[in-house]
Amino acid sequence: MELIAFLKKLESSKNLEKIKDEIESLLTSYAVTADKTLHFKLNGDEQTISKDYLVGELKQISGTKTLERTNYYIKRLIKSLSEEKTGKVNDLNLNRWKEYSDIITDSLWIIGKRDQSGAHKADYWGNFVPQIPNQFLKRYTKKADWVLDPFVGSGTTLIECKRLGRNGLGLELNKQVAEMAKSNVGKEKKGDRVKIKILNDDSSTMNYKAQLKKLGTKSVQFILMHPPYWDIIKFSSKKNDLSNAQSLNEFVKMFVKVAEKTYSVLDKGRYCAVVIGDKYSSGEWIPLGFYVMQEMMKVGYKLKSTIVKNFDQTTAKRNQKDLWRFRALAGGFYIFKHEYIFLFQK
Repeated sequence: MELIAFLKKLESSKNLEKIKDEIESLLTSYAVTADKTLHFKLNGDEQTISKDYLVGELKQISGTKTLERTNYYIKRLIKSLSEEKTGKVNDLNLNRWKEYSDIITDSLWIIGKRDQSGAHKADYWGNFVPQIPNQFLKRYTKKADWVLDPFVGSGTTLIECKRLGRNGLGLELNKQVAEMAKSNVGKEKKGDRVKIKILNDDSSTMNYKAQLKKLGTKSVQFILMHPPYWDIIKFSSKKNDLSNAQSLNEFVKMFVKVAEKTYSVLDKGRYCAVVIGDKYSSGEWIPLGFYVMQEMMKVGYKLKSTIVKNFDQTTAKRNQKDLWRFRALAGGFYIFKHEYIFLFQK
């Protein structure tokens, strides 16, 4: 019997004990199933559902004490299985929101081990963890949407685009790094039907509209930016590289050029996320993140959230942990252990 038909049969029953017996029998059958994803039929078509979610809902039904409450939970489960309620900017089914336990909704992100599955690597100094684009693409894009990454680096964002069925355009100023990104993305086996384009170009002067037209689209639906944290890491010797800015003011101006250019091709109502950390120099904490946040708002964005993410130490600092602790105590500062992710809406 189809799962929906089974639940509707229970809903029509007036015998609470019989309903609970049927539910317990179903739970027993699921208990011996190792699969995390279960399959059921809806109108003859095969559907999937998280085992943990379904078992949790069935246990809630089994634990009720009145027929009225039992029927309420059964109706709710039937609705979640048979009706889809998606948002304007993603494919999440809000009728089954409990299934998305992997999506973070808090503003403090403590991300443990870096995802190194598939084509993801950690061998490029300065790339962010894949969990960041994974979170944003699931929550703020739909399948076949276009994602823009103007600081593509080793291609982390575009690998996630490929995995999740999103189209992606990435720009990288350093030719060698751009080639590495192409190689990395090419190694990802999932997502052959999406379009992924990586260009060795300047994101502050790029004609985005012309390039997007070549790709068959007029605009993008999400932007993810991970610019250099000024000159902490020198990514190239090029003058138009943000990591070579001669002053804080110059760094900010160079970043704004990219922000303005990319803003023009983002659909209204859609989102942009900026991942950036601060800098400590000459005994002073330089809040790069807040400078960037203010400039993004001046460009025209509305700030939706400020996320603080834990920041893993570099190998150099990890090997000199005691030295850095002494420096912090002597210098009156705190060691960097976080970075910011600012979420904006156009």
